[in-house]
Amino acid sequence: MNDTMHDAVAAGQPADPGVASLTFDAAMAQLGEVVARLEAGGLPLEESIALYERGVALHARCARLLDDAELRIQRLVEGPGGSLRAVDMPTDEPDDEAPSAPSRG
Repeated sequence: MNDTMHDAVAAGQPADPGVASLTFDAAMAQLGEVVARLEAGGLPLEESIALYERGVALHARCARLLDDAELRIQRLVEGPGGSLRAVDMPTDEPDDEAPSAPSRG
C-alpha cells in the first residue's frame, strides 16, 4: 500500500474515491467479492495488490459506517424529576436516507 493510501485509510477515509459513496451493504458485498477473488488465487501480482488495496479501502468504509451508526444509536438521558428520554447522538455526516426517530418526553 502506498503512503497516500495508507494515510487515507489510517484517517478513516477510503483511499478509493468510488468507495466513499458506497452504502454499508454494498461495501460489504464488494469486500466479500474481493476476498473470494484473492482466496481463489491465480491472479497476477499487480492485480492481487490492487484488489488487496481495494479491500483495505472497503474495510475502512465499513468500519467508518459502523462507527457512525454507533453514534446515531439513541441513548437514554435522565431529565428533571428522574424521567428518562431518548436523545439522538449527533454524527459528523448528515444522513438524508433515514429519518430520525422522534424523541419521547
